[in-house]
Amino acid sequence: MSPSPRKRRTPKDELIPLPEVLVELGISRPTWYRWRDRGYTPEARRTPSGRICVRRSVLDAFKEELEAA
Repeated sequence: MSPSPRKRRTPKDELIPLPEVLVELGISRPTWYRWRDRGYTPEARRTPSGRICVRRSVLDAFKEELEAA
């Protein structure tokens, strides 16, 4: 039995590091943490190396939500 092929992450699901997220949103790091404390940021995760990242699809959906507001 051959191992099943690994699922490759699509570009839409790539992990975006926090500094790039901040640039895309046009906000500062203190603003990010203030929003996070209020439950307003997109879902972020910490990688094994300790970096905070956001999935591209989640960030895009968050940006669309901001534009609609």
